[in-house]
Amino acid sequence: MNYISYTFEIKSKTLAVQTAMEILIAELGAVGFESFTEKENGLIAYIQKKDWFEGVLDDIQLLQSDEVVITYDMEEIEPVNWNSEWEKNFEPIQVDGLVSIRAPFHEDPHLKYDIVIEPKMSFGTGHHETTHLMIQHLMNIDLKGKSVLDMGCGTGILAIFAEMKGASKLDAIDIDSWCYENSMENVDRNKCKNISVYEGDASLLQDKKYDVIIANINRNILLQDIRVYAKILNKNGILLLSGFYTEDIPVIEKEAKNNHLKLVKKLARNNWAGLKLEIF
Repeated sequence: MNYISYTFEIKSKTLAVQTAMEILIAELGAVGFESFTEKENGLIAYIQKKDWFEGVLDDIQLLQSDEVVITYDMEEIEPVNWNSEWEKNFEPIQVDGLVSIRAPFHEDPHLKYDIVIEPKMSFGTGHHETTHLMIQHLMNIDLKGKSVLDMGCGTGILAIFAEMKGASKLDAIDIDSWCYENSMENVDRNKCKNISVYEGDASLLQDKKYDVIIANINRNILLQDIRVYAKILNKNGILLLSGFYTEDIPVIEKEAKNNHLKLVKKLARNNWAGLKLEIF
């Protein structure tokens, strides 16, 4: 399939570049862009050519904001074998000597947990700091017999790991159709039996209840949905959050407290944060 790519450069006046980037990704996702590559001062956004139209950026409010100056270039990309592209650079990784994350063509290192994924264009290879942080948190939580939600599941890696640790009922949800399909593939690849994958957002969570919720999403979406997560956590439930920088912890913690959640543990990796919260 053919893609259209937009390369955005962000120059901030009063708004932090990372915050502007998160807002831009959210707005672009709402009009059909399905994959993003973050850069130091901007990002590259991809949309399938069949979904593109002349005024695709007309409703992107951030482009009209006085707080930032955003410039961009557009180009059409010929069909690409995405598998071969990531295979060129995808190296297996290990987390704390206990978890291996690898592609099918990598040798099994025979650690306690072995996760095999083909990420294609989906987020969640384990290389990004936020995925690494969530795996570290999950390693220290007893998941046996627990119900788990992986919100913004990407490749499905965190739901897969949670089942390996004994979770008995899991839902994995992502708004991106590519992520939905890729998670289905990876769930099957790892022979998981207890994971249901859905395409959608927090509106799917009505009448749901979970012991553990994992949400590795951008800061603005988390701030919007923390109240939803708090309502669907069981007694003594745990909420794991990542997808934001350490300087964002105070605003995340404030919203959590407003919804009867307390911060009990925080991890950081290269200025990215991973938080563990509990109901109080």
